[in-house]
Amino acid sequence: MKITTHRVSAPLHTPFITALRTATHVESLLVEVSDGELSGWGEAPQVWKVTGDSLAGSQACIEGPITTALDGLGPDDLTEALRRVQGAAVGNFGAKDAVDVALHDLAARRRGQTLHGFLGSTVDLVRTDVTLSVGDAAALATAGRDRVADGFDVLKIKVGTDAVGDIERVRRVREAIGPEPRLRLDANQGWTRRDAVRVIRALEDAGCAIELVEQPVAAADLDGMAWVTDRVSTPILADESVYGVRDLVAVIRQGAADLVNVKLAKCGGLAPARTLLELAREHGLGAIVGCMMESHVGVGAAAALVSAYPTTTVNDLDAAWWLREAPVTGIRYDGSLIHLPSAPGLGVTGLTA
Repeated sequence: MKITTHRVSAPLHTPFITALRTATHVESLLVEVSDGELSGWGEAPQVWKVTGDSLAGSQACIEGPITTALDGLGPDDLTEALRRVQGAAVGNFGAKDAVDVALHDLAARRRGQTLHGFLGSTVDLVRTDVTLSVGDAAALATAGRDRVADGFDVLKIKVGTDAVGDIERVRRVREAIGPEPRLRLDANQGWTRRDAVRVIRALEDAGCAIELVEQPVAAADLDGMAWVTDRVSTPILADESVYGVRDLVAVIRQGAADLVNVKLAKCGGLAPARTLLELAREHGLGAIVGCMMESHVGVGAAAALVSAYPTTTVNDLDAAWWLREAPVTGIRYDGSLIHLPSAPGLGVTGLTA
């Protein structure tokens, strides 16, 4: 098998602002694994503020230890190839994710199946929420109305920059969109435990009907997240606190959250993501599948996973919707619905530019 990497920078139609960063482009490394006739595709996003993965680091890992680990292995031994990818290096989850997905994509193409079909699903529609970036109350209220008009019925508000101001911003969005659309919050580790409880209780008392709150406190502060979970009625979703199985086991043991957000670029690909979803299900923990700021390759792989492994609520797969120009073909958005491709694998035919 031959592995080729392609750096891409795709502009967003609107800046994406969180408590951790501001993004105007998706910066990713697209990975192509070829058997000489067909190619499978994967994606390693650059996520300095979450995983620490960079394009240069992912490229070095893929072209170095991962390529070495796969040397001499044919395309038919998917299980062994995936095992070798995970064992090739410590960390480097984006690099592992990209090659893991590319190997799955290639295997699906060799069988003439879609990726979601290869994973065992016949469902070609997946729902997603859409994010409202950090902004003032008026801007968020306008964005909320616009996204509902675009066909989204689950909105995620980025909070965590100012606890007192967050309450007013969320209330204004709820007033703007009415009672029907679901609202969820993502603090991106931005609150203290006491601020988290204060904000969430205030929104509960105001009748804002918040579906869930994602990562209210620092990723390493499981005691703090458990303290919050125990003191509010709104479900708490762990994101940055969970990369792999050990992290999820710790969350379960401490009762730190009600749900977990599984992301391929955090855990290292489809194979470990399936393990996390199954573990969460076995222990009665809710789950969603999310994404980083990625293109149609990374989001398409996550959507294929959701199709085959249904989660407990609407997923967070809007990243490619933010792109002004797509670097590849693949999934298609129609409001809150993601249409999975009918072509083999991820439906990628090559770079568009």
